[in-house]
Amino acid sequence: MLIPAADAPQYDAEASERFAEGWPEFIFHDAEASVWNARRTQYFADWEFYFVLEDRLAAGCWGVTLAWDGAVADLPGGYADALGRAVTSYEAGVVPNTFVLMAAAVLPEFRGAASALITALRDRAVAAGLGVIAPLRPTWKPRYPLTPIETYMAWTRPDGLPFDPWLRTHARLGATVLAPAPTSQTIKAPIADWESWTHMSFPSTGPYVIPAGLSTLHIDHPTNTGTYVEPNIWVRHA
Repeated sequence: MLIPAADAPQYDAEASERFAEGWPEFIFHDAEASVWNARRTQYFADWEFYFVLEDRLAAGCWGVTLAWDGAVADLPGGYADALGRAVTSYEAGVVPNTFVLMAAAVLPEFRGAASALITALRDRAVAAGLGVIAPLRPTWKPRYPLTPIETYMAWTRPDGLPFDPWLRTHARLGATVLAPAPTSQTIKAPIADWESWTHMSFPSTGPYVIPAGLSTLHIDHPTNTGTYVEPNIWVRHA
């Protein structure tokens, strides 16, 4: 059952602790996204949900709404850009026609609930008169961090379904791939922070493969900076 998070505070503590487990620490340090987050939680509180099975927290998700003309050229640049566009559009009084699924987390013991979660959320959006798109973070992309996202998203299995499990889950529910979002998020931080987040050392300037990274981290010692640009994949649900 999909429940608005605001109506189920009894799950807040568990959600705060457990939903973060499935994400790398660095993903929470996108400076551009952080500019919009406070207003996002204020404006789009109705689009944050828990998914509960037999009174147990199984998953959670949240998103935003915005106006999109249906063309690939009008898609936001990715996760951070979708946040910014949703917030500024809300403040400008723009009438939305599209729900953007920004993040979903399924607890390991309920992994099979992913399809039910997406279906329930899609149906909620459609009932509100909204189309549904999402900038997906592909599950297996960290295995291939050197492969361009444009190449990776085109990979398929012998049965014709997408190679990536998360992309495949959405495809089985009728979603179609729209376009890559090669600069969906940019995380820039001091080298010491990156060493803490990744449990690695970066002795010299250059690119590094990092745990859970969908692309490489570029270390620049002269500026004491590590920069990571995360690619996503835009999909659209019917």
